[in-house]
Amino acid sequence: MLVDSHCHLDRLDLARFAHGLTGVLAAAEVQGVTRLLSVATDLESGPALARLTEPYPQIALSVGVHPGEDGGRAPTVAELTALGSASRVVALGETGLDYHYGADSAARQQDWFRIHIAAARQLGKPLIVHSRAARQDTLRLLAEEGAADVGGVLHCFTEDWTMAEQALELNFYVSFSGIVTFKNARAIQDAARRIPADRLLVETDSPYLAPMPHRGKPNQPAWVRHVAEFIGQLRGESLEQVAATTTANYLRLFRLQAEAA
Repeated sequence: MLVDSHCHLDRLDLARFAHGLTGVLAAAEVQGVTRLLSVATDLESGPALARLTEPYPQIALSVGVHPGEDGGRAPTVAELTALGSASRVVALGETGLDYHYGADSAARQQDWFRIHIAAARQLGKPLIVHSRAARQDTLRLLAEEGAADVGGVLHCFTEDWTMAEQALELNFYVSFSGIVTFKNARAIQDAARRIPADRLLVETDSPYLAPMPHRGKPNQPAWVRHVAEFIGQLRGESLEQVAATTTANYLRLFRLQAEAA
């Protein structure tokens, strides 16, 4: 069994799949992907995601405001804790910092990041953290705000082993997307080899960042299998080993029950 630990089901072009979201999930199940975590990127998409995915118990949810969503209103701790209290919501995020395109909004991003961490601590739920071109500030804020108390995951990891090691010390997991399969992703691949087995996750971030051999196409949850297979090759492990490890990690981090045998 595989888990896509980070996808955006509300961003998929469901018209591309027979039977819409049911077709997405069927294609995933063919590849052994039986659980998914669909992640909100703004305040409105959390409730909308809940409505979209309500018939599908294999889908868990996360709520938060992506650091790049600077056109909307600021979240509050009260608002995030209310959204995050829903039964199917297992995490807060995605949140974090992205200075690649938004360095001019760094102060605003940091404020919102602190708000998410405070809400996660109130709820006792882990964080899903986006970090791009903001390594030092990401780690600093996680430490300053006590994020280690709830832990979480650095999703779609694009840094190196040094950052990964510091994240591990802060009680975080590290998740790899299709980027790890790209030929020029040497530092990311090195980190994927070295991550302790009990802190490793895989994801698609679909509909973005399709792995090889589908690079450039709209991504989908079924293709997390390619990520898992590639990481298995890096680590000298079988697909079955990677699947078992990452599924167990997903269930532990997000405090979910294993499926009945």
